Amino acid sequence: MLIVLENGFGKRTGLKNFHLQKRGGMGIKAANSTSRTGKLVGMHITYNDEGDVVLASKKGQFIRVALKEIKRLGRDTQGVTLMKLEPGDKVASVALILSDEAKNEIPKFDNPN
Repeated sequence: MLIVLENGFGKRTGLKNFHLQKRGGMGIKAANSTSRTGKLVGMHITYNDEGDVVLASKKGQFIRVALKEIKRLGRDTQGVTLMKLEPGDKVASVALILSDEAKNEIPKFDNPN
């Protein structure tokens, strides 16, 4: 799972670190959100290391990072710096660009209805 925070921090965390919750579950903390890291901006489930991530800031700054270059960390961590921002700028959006090979590895689920 790719997680990006608004002050340019991000990380990848394995789905095995998130346990299944049942009725009455209060949620699971995916990242340590502080005033330094900011709030969560985006999250994408990734199935391998192939592909790129594009980050866009509110002031129009863009950066493209290879998915395999983003460090894998635990659930309750702040992440690493993915994008250096100007003062007052925040990450506005996150996009995941997958190669054709990576798209073929995404599991397909049939609708039973």
